[in-house]
Amino acid sequence: MLLKRVLTAVVLAPCAIAAIFYLSLQNFAWLLFVLIGLGAWEWGPLMGITSKGKRMLFSLSNVVLLGLLFSFMPIDQLWTPEGNIAANAKIVLWVASIWWLLSAFLTFVYPKCSAFWSSHRSVRGVFGWLTLVPAGFALMIVRSVDYSSDPYHGAQLMMFLFGLVWSADIGAYFVGKSIGKHKLMPNVSPGKTLEGFIGGVVSACLLVVAVGYVLEWNSTQFTQVLLVTMLITTISVLGDLNESMFKRQAGVKDSGSILPGHGGILDRIDSLTSTAPVFALCYIFIGW
Repeated sequence: MLLKRVLTAVVLAPCAIAAIFYLSLQNFAWLLFVLIGLGAWEWGPLMGITSKGKRMLFSLSNVVLLGLLFSFMPIDQLWTPEGNIAANAKIVLWVASIWWLLSAFLTFVYPKCSAFWSSHRSVRGVFGWLTLVPAGFALMIVRSVDYSSDPYHGAQLMMFLFGLVWSADIGAYFVGKSIGKHKLMPNVSPGKTLEGFIGGVVSACLLVVAVGYVLEWNSTQFTQVLLVTMLITTISVLGDLNESMFKRQAGVKDSGSILPGHGGILDRIDSLTSTAPVFALCYIFIGW
């Protein structure tokens, strides 16, 4: 399994990096439509949907919602020439953040409160929309930062986000496998440990320290980015746990099997669905 995970990552990582840096905003938007559509397809079984037709309809509904957001807030107008985010775009990010607060509550108290949302397919569908659509929108917000004057600035920010998520995931995996003993949330995900969580946060912080050293950050920059790093890596675990909760309730092990050793698309983007909106808000209010 580890070999499959590594080989898949070796193939996917360069593809992801190339897409982030070299796709135009328009083509990057098309890529987001594909990813969100695939993620929504895999969300279908978490809703108890087995019909391919109904899964396709739910997948299309997510793509349409994301398309409507891009229609009301065109991707080349998400940021003003002065570098400010469009007011309506900020509202979407706040709605996503509020959803993740609710999600954190549902995850922490699971299986309490699960009787309501698990017995109503429409509620789980709304949860899917709130998880996937704002995440795709947030990724576009990050990618389009200062695009007119520096097409690669947003790409660098997105790579920073990906680096945080990837390093936390890798650190949590290896630390959890080697010394993990204390279960983090056994009711939700028996395999995750407190040691793995701490290892993931420390791994991401070490990456940030290395980057800051190379870029010669001052103490204020180090403090700001390390605080953001600890917040983002903690939230990335929430995204993972949230999907684990829905899979556990639905009796599903992996969201899919398209990625050898990793499961489905949803299994790979679950951390990004939670971190992207919060990361975008952090950049808007703090900037670095």
